[in-house]
Amino acid sequence: MKLFDFFKYKKSPIKEEEPPIVLNSGDDIFDKIQQEFISKATTNAEKIVRAFNTKYDGAFDYSIRSLNVLDSLIEDFSDFADLSDEEMIDDFCAQAGSYILEVARRSYGGVYFWEDNLRQPMLKTGFPEFEVSILTFEKVKNRIVNGDEDNIPYFFKGYSERIRKAVKGDIVTFV
Repeated sequence: MKLFDFFKYKKSPIKEEEPPIVLNSGDDIFDKIQQEFISKATTNAEKIVRAFNTKYDGAFDYSIRSLNVLDSLIEDFSDFADLSDEEMIDDFCAQAGSYILEVARRSYGGVYFWEDNLRQPMLKTGFPEFEVSILTFEKVKNRIVNGDEDNIPYFFKGYSERIRKAVKGDIVTFV
């Protein structure tokens, strides 16, 4: 996992309205990179919020309980997944996965990193005392394919409990 490889895997070039990060001497590069991760995760998550918040009565509020509604949305999507192409499924997984990551970050804090092998962001919480990490894109895809067996609220409950019980030196990853 390399932090700077986040920028290698962009599917499309930066839009003109997004100014590139300009680093001046004395700027904290790590903070700028975190802001870029947060911005991208929030932008991706907001696609789900904008598209479905009205249908689900404003339930997409980045709370832990909103993951129940997200799980219902993923289940609804799975009914039509066989009619979707791989790119559409991957986009949906990135949007729903980003929403889960932002719920985690807003609930427990954390720092974003890039996971090279799975080509997706990861959120590490408790860093540097302990590391409870969460990866979500594949989990959403598994929820689409496997059904309730990969329930998102159950997955997140395990993540939440592990953070509460973490002790110094723990390193755990939820995928």
